[in-house]
Amino acid sequence: MFRVLATVSMVLLAGCVTAPPVQEMSDARQAITAAEQADAERVAADTLAEARRLLAEAERQIQEEAYGPARMNAVRAKNRAVLALRSTRSRGDD
Repeated sequence: MFRVLATVSMVLLAGCVTAPPVQEMSDARQAITAAEQADAERVAADTLAEARRLLAEAERQIQEEAYGPARMNAVRAKNRAVLALRSTRSRGDD
């Protein structure tokens, strides 16, 4: 019974996300910019393209007021951009 109550509570909380993911979007944009400035396009083009795609999807979702999915895609975009940035740095160490 406790599991069911906990699951229902989590679903309700996830559905109550009403604020746009402003910080997450900003973080994603900054990470993408940092990767671009580090020339990740040369070393990790696919990863950087995926980050940009996820950010664009998050922007579309914000327009639709789907803030939960937008937040998740913004975080994913940031993570992909950071991965692209790390790829450029590891290449520089070789």
